[in-house]
Amino acid sequence: MAANPPGQAFPNKTRVAILAELEKERRRLMQNPSMNTPGARLSLKDFRDNAEQQHFAAQQKAALQHAHAHSSGFFITQDSSFGNLILPVLPRLEPEPS
Repeated sequence: MAANPPGQAFPNKTRVAILAELEKERRRLMQNPSMNTPGARLSLKDFRDNAEQQHFAAQQKAALQHAHAHSSGFFITQDSSFGNLILPVLPRLEPEPS
């Protein structure tokens, strides 16, 4: 087998095949520009869901800060099936022995 000239890492046939494959991939990507970046195609529903989650988190944070500033109690954020943004934490007190 003949040695390749210096600076040439691949034999010519391999090099031509790689370049042809790269050109084919480039053409495919040029035909579908929206597919160039993963996750670039978000559906409208996904966008709305994400916006709602961010809005909910901001409301929850504001409610928590307000409660801590205006109350001596302790509150936590937690998803609630009743729509509560924050929930009060009540200490569990042991009954005093008689």
